[in-house]
Amino acid sequence: MERLLVLRLESLGTVAEAVLNGVPLGRTGPLQRVLTVPIHEFTLEGSNRLELHIDPAPPAQAAAPEPWLSDGQRGASLRLLLPRVGQLVHPENARTLAQLDWAPVAGEVVTLPCSVQQTVSLPIAFPRWRWLDAPVLPEPASLREPATAFLQGLVLALMRGDPEPLLLASRLRLEELALAYQRPLADEAGRLRQHLQRLLAAKAIQPAMPKVETLVLRSVAEGRLLECLNAAGAPVLSSLAADEATFSWPLRLSFIDGQFYVLR
Repeated sequence: MERLLVLRLESLGTVAEAVLNGVPLGRTGPLQRVLTVPIHEFTLEGSNRLELHIDPAPPAQAAAPEPWLSDGQRGASLRLLLPRVGQLVHPENARTLAQLDWAPVAGEVVTLPCSVQQTVSLPIAFPRWRWLDAPVLPEPASLREPATAFLQGLVLALMRGDPEPLLLASRLRLEELALAYQRPLADEAGRLRQHLQRLLAAKAIQPAMPKVETLVLRSVAEGRLLECLNAAGAPVLSSLAADEATFSWPLRLSFIDGQFYVLR
């Protein structure tokens, strides 16, 4: 693979969120102004919907729109870039395939939160990912209890130092990651296993036990996947050191015939 399709999100003075084909891929804000994410596994052959959300509400919460008078000092930019593998992911040394910008001029009245979006056709062939054919799920709250039990099993295994249940639950995701980035499946799974084993040996993975009352199931991918978050809006499988996150493993689940599957 000579080139890598990457999303680059930048913001100044505001919180911004990037969404591709209905899947939120990350946020920037005061503590992280630039975010770059490889996006092969979220990209479709043909039309793709790109969204830039400004001042979005916390996951699974609603925010009342409010007018705001721009001072000309806030803005955000979202780009799909195609750099060569090994190059710095920056518009100056990569081909820009799509771009969204939000930069209200001073004195302009803007209603926040707000969003801008576009549909872009990408000249890259991708397989048809499994999540596209997953069933649209019912109201997420109705699946909170079984999802909590599923997640608790993964966390208990990690607490015991065993990464295998997480690897097994993520098998379909790993298969498609290997396909998306043209890597052998054995290498993809082996690399993750080694990474988890190192973190477990260093006792760096200590996620809080999921609870029904604090689990947030965010409906994404047009209702076909449930993103599993804690009350703070971070992935359920997250551990914090004194000053930084040492482990974060996003889980986006489908629910088919009474079973959960990690598809992203």
